[in-house]
Formats: sequence, structure tokens, C-alpha cells
Amino acid sequence: MLQSWSAPWRISAVALLLTVATRKKKRFAVLIVALLLGSSVMSIRIAALHSSQITQYRGASTEIVLEVTTDPTRVAPKILGTAFAPTSFSFIGQALEVDNRYSLRIPVRIIAATRSVDGLLPGQKIRVQAKVLESKERRVAALLIVSHRIEVLTPPSRWARGLATIRLGLRAASGSGDAGALIPGMVIGDVSKQSVDFKNDMRRSGLTHLVAVSGANFAIVSSFVLWGMQFLFRRINYRLCATALSLAAFIALVRPSPSVLRAAAMAAVLLFAHGTKKGRDSLPALGFAIAAVVILDPFQARDPGFVLSVLATAGLLLLAPKIRPKVLAPPIAAMIFCAPVIVAISGYLSPMSVLANVLAAPAVTPITIVGFVAALISPISPPISSGLIFLIKPCAAWISWIARWSSQFPVFTLKTGLYGFIAVALLVLLIFLGRAKVGIILVILIICLSWVQRFPAGDWHVANCDVGQGDAMVINLHHHRGIVIDVGPDPQLIDRCL
Repeated sequence: MLQSWSAPWRISAVALLLTVATRKKKRFAVLIVALLLGSSVMSIRIAALHSSQITQYRGASTEIVLEVTTDPTRVAPKILGTAFAPTSFSFIGQALEVDNRYSLRIPVRIIAATRSVDGLLPGQKIRVQAKVLESKERRVAALLIVSHRIEVLTPPSRWARGLATIRLGLRAASGSGDAGALIPGMVIGDVSKQSVDFKNDMRRSGLTHLVAVSGANFAIVSSFVLWGMQFLFRRINYRLCATALSLAAFIALVRPSPSVLRAAAMAAVLLFAHGTKKGRDSLPALGFAIAAVVILDPFQARDPGFVLSVLATAGLLLLAPKIRPKVLAPPIAAMIFCAPVIVAISGYLSPMSVLANVLAAPAVTPITIVGFVAALISPISPPISSGLIFLIKPCAAWISWIARWSSQFPVFTLKTGLYGFIAVALLVLLIFLGRAKVGIILVILIICLSWVQRFPAGDWHVANCDVGQGDAMVINLHHHRGIVIDVGPDPQLIDRCL
């Protein structure tokens, strides 16, 4: 019987026993109750996904009525044999009816190899003939493969059409190039124009949080709206309500995806800290935001992006006030707190990311505010919108140049997984406790170990890397030359190998 229990239920049972055993120790008991609540919410969500009627049709094709939740995005082309697979689009929807028999409301992932998805907007209802497969994505109940034309049942609402017009207007006004692709990403979260090489440069330089909308963008927009509301309302309560409504509209504009919702939650914490003028007093607000996000979407707890958002916010609250000069405080504090998780995930750490963030910081606010205004007026006056974009395009070009320049420098290659996390977390703890000399010694030790344990060894002849479709083989010709065989369909994987 115990083997049939899901992991969350086991955690809940253990947490309940520990709560009873430690009921006199209030802080520890509260922590365990939180663990109990989170595990229960996760188990309920997992049970709902696994017990859905749509799982009965795995491996079969059936007719399904869906409500579109996210915008369809183009899937990176895959290779089938000697040719590219047909262009596909991916999006998430809510399954409402299955096989004209079952009524439900459960999230599913749709992969559609048809251009009839063009123009679909969130909120529309569609009917598809799809093959139902098991999905590796844990937040959805199934993966639907659609190869036939999609039947649109309902038109988009006026609200959805209005938001789509704003998004299309900004995308058209931003122009081409890396700078033109960065502006829609930072302002409305539209990364469709960004190339793989540009995203890789931003990632290697530590600027990946600028690729799309982040908590900083939400904080900037909210502060701008709050400042503007003082000219309309005298009472602070009215200003805060108007700012909250504006933030909700901004969330709808950039699309309420999990990453956007967590960014909005972290932005609310930073605004609270700014209003109280006391960062440490904002820790309860951070805890409340974490709990709210996890209860609404338990799978955020498994998302590295959510962990990084929380750590970056905690760094801004706890460590940034202690760092001088102030201009260096935000990027240094965020990087120090996020470093253990970055190393555990990617296996490398770029010391240039602090400098890159400091150099890019002055350009973030103008792009966010002016781009936000340009997006709002793009349906009314495209020429004025294009003029505003022209003013901030040098700022976007500056960030893209910083990304290309700083990505050329070497990074510290560290052991991934638990060992890398523990090593860097120990370093962060020493820095936070003020043991600077010990921290510097540990940094030197980590660099030396990473140099000694680098892969492959100095006398290597052949190396293989997993690139998602077989192995990529690299043959060493010596004298800084080599032959690469079978790079695979994903350029990020082979770039990481090389």
C-alpha cells in the first residue's frame, strides 16, 4: 500500500507527524505546516492531472474542444532523416470536451503542424482532431499532436484583440536586428524575433533576465504608474488601487504565463520594500509572495526560474543595502544569491556578468518606460510609436553590444549538481556573514579545482556530447583545431559542448 502513495502524500504524512511532535516549538511547527500545505496542494494538482478522462485516450486519436491559453509559438525545426520536419507551433490550452462524451477543464500542451493556428488568441475556443500522448511536462495532463486543420469555434474577445493589436504594433515599430528584437522582449515579453545566437550571448554574459519581462520590469512600470497617478489622485489609497489595476492590465498585455506571474509577485515585494524603506521588514512579504505563487501553481516549486527570481529578490532585500557603491549593489547582490543555483544548473559562472549588468543597468529603465508608452499608443499613432522606439533603440543596441562583448570572455567551469551548489553556497554564506578574506581564498580554491577538473583532459583525442539526437563527436587535430561530426538539431546543446 505504501508503494502506491505519491511522494507529496508521503511528505505530508511525515510533516504531520513532525508537527505533532514539535507543537511546542512554534517556528519549526509553522515551517512544517507550510510544508504540509504545499505538499497537499501539489498532490491534489497531480492527482487531478493523472485522473483526468483525457488520459484514457493515450495513444489514440480523438476529437477535443479546447480553450486557447497561450499564444502559439513556432517550435525549433527538427530533423527527420535527411530533411527538416514540417513547421510546428506549440501552445497550452484547456481541454473542455473530449470525444463528445466528457466535459472537463484540464491543461494540455498542443503541438500543431498546421498554419491554421496563426492568429489564434487566448480565450478562443477551437475543435481539433488530435493524437493524445503522455507529456513529459508535468504541469499538463497530456500532449496533443494535431496535423489537421483546426476549427475555430469562437472569435477573440475585444479585450484580446485590443491587447494583440498593441503587441503587434510594438513588434512592427521595433524594427529588425538584435536591438529591435530586444525591445519587444523587455517591454511585453515577446521573444519571437530574437535569434538563438543572441539568446546565447545574453545567457553567457549574465543578461538573460533582460531577454524577456522580469520582476525589474514590473517594478519599473509600477513605479512609473504610481508616480503618474499623483497628478490624478491626491489620496495614496487611490493611487495604489490605480497602480494595482494597471499592473493587472500589464500582466494581461505580456500574457499571464508562470514566469510573468512570478515576476509580478517579486515586483510587488520590491515595491513594498521601497514603500517601507526597510528591506529586511519586507521578508514576510517575500514569504507571502512565494506561498501565493506556489499555491496558485505548485509546479513553480520545481522551476529553476522561480528559484532564481526568489533568490534575486532576497539578495536585493538583504545584501544590496550593505554594498557600496550603490550603483554596483543590485547586480552584485542578485548574482551572489543566485550563483549557487546557476552553477548547479549550468555548471559555469561568468565573473563578467557583474560588470555586464552594471553597464546595462542605465539602459533598462528608458527601454521599459518609453517602450511601454510606445506600445500603448501604437494602435492610435504608429508614427509617434516608431519615433519613441527610435529614441530608445540606441539603449537596446548598447545592451546587445555588451552581451556580445562580455560573452567572449572565459567563464568559470564548475562541477554541476550538488557539489557545485554546496561549494558556491558556502562561498555566498561566507560573503554574507562578512568573512571576506575566507571567501576570497575559497574563490581561488574553486577556480583552481575547476581548472584541474576541466573536461576534456589536456591530452584528449575524441570527445562525445549528448546533443539530443545521438552524440556529437569532436576529433582533436591539435594546434587548436578539430573536426565536429553530427551537431544535432539544437544549436544550444552543441555550443555548450564546444
